Amino acid sequence: MRVVIGADPEGMSLKELIKDYLEKEGFEIADKSETASVDFVESSLAIAQDLLANEGSLGIAFDGYGAGSFMAASKVKGMIVAEVSDERSAYMTREHNNAKMITLGAKIVGPELARNIVKQFLAANYDGGRHQIRVDMLNKMC
Repeated sequence: MRVVIGADPEGMSLKELIKDYLEKEGFEIADKSETASVDFVESSLAIAQDLLANEGSLGIAFDGYGAGSFMAASKVKGMIVAEVSDERSAYMTREHNNAKMITLGAKIVGPELARNIVKQFLAANYDGGRHQIRVDMLNKMC
């Protein structure tokens, strides 16, 4: 699976840690900020645009609190994104909402929790079915 990642200066160290983890697990990585993006808007937008152009990819944005990246990415038409700070929410937003991207706050989650969140997000599959009604509603909002 292809995973698109990016970070602003506050999220850079957590992004690098997760990048190493993903590489060791055999994921294909598209890093949109080899050096830190100027701010979370730039990194989130780069991830979101890549995800929309590359179906089947999933994305993770890192900043200080996760909220800024979430707000920026949620403005992109067709992007379903969730700000998460626990494993269950990461899994369920993928399974029930078909989220293509999650955002993590480096000042909120530590390295071990971040790895577990990413693991759960990438392990989940979209269920479709009754959940598709909500996904369609979300996509019509932009």
